[in-house]
Amino acid sequence: MLNCSKILPQGQGLAPVLLKRSFTVELDWDVRQKSRFDATDSQGRQIGVFLPRGTLVRGGDVLVAEDGSLIKVIAAPQPVLVITHCSEHGSSFDLTRAAYHLGNRHVPIELRADHLKIEPDHVLAEMLRSMHLIVSAQDAAFEPEGGAYGAGHGGHGHGHSHAAKPAKDKGGFRPWAPELMPDEPGEAAAHTDDPADHGHAHEPGHPHSH
Repeated sequence: MLNCSKILPQGQGLAPVLLKRSFTVELDWDVRQKSRFDATDSQGRQIGVFLPRGTLVRGGDVLVAEDGSLIKVIAAPQPVLVITHCSEHGSSFDLTRAAYHLGNRHVPIELRADHLKIEPDHVLAEMLRSMHLIVSAQDAAFEPEGGAYGAGHGGHGHGHSHAAKPAKDKGGFRPWAPELMPDEPGEAAAHTDDPADHGHAHEPGHPHSH
């Protein structure tokens, strides 16, 4: 058996010619969500994969074998439920609602702009249909979201920061911005839901729009 203990997410850093020459292995999600498994590659070789615990293997990733050979992972088609919105009885926002309810049930979901994918479940399928969504059974690759803190490949980053930038004015750098600071206790007390202070009353069911 040939051991593989290294993975290159999406073949990062490899020349296209090397990717074309690489061997392949088809794996469904049940296998790819594990960090240790056995498989057979396109050359009929038995490979044993030993990756850091928590690593998710995605279609397009490249495994590096102990002999230096490269094995590109292909996400194998598998039974899934494809969920789309009904243009006659709903809107694309229904997919957001569906993702929310499925997430509350800790269901693995593949998120796309125009559809969702989940593994087959007749109870969930009926729930989604009752929300006016279209649910169809298909065979397709399944790439559900990884954990928000794991990034799917053991936490590799994407090259830039989302930290807030310091506020500036015409005079240059400002170490702090009063408008971004919390209200002082006295200021917080000044905000009230008294209609006399608000200028309008909140009727039952009326949204607070300002």
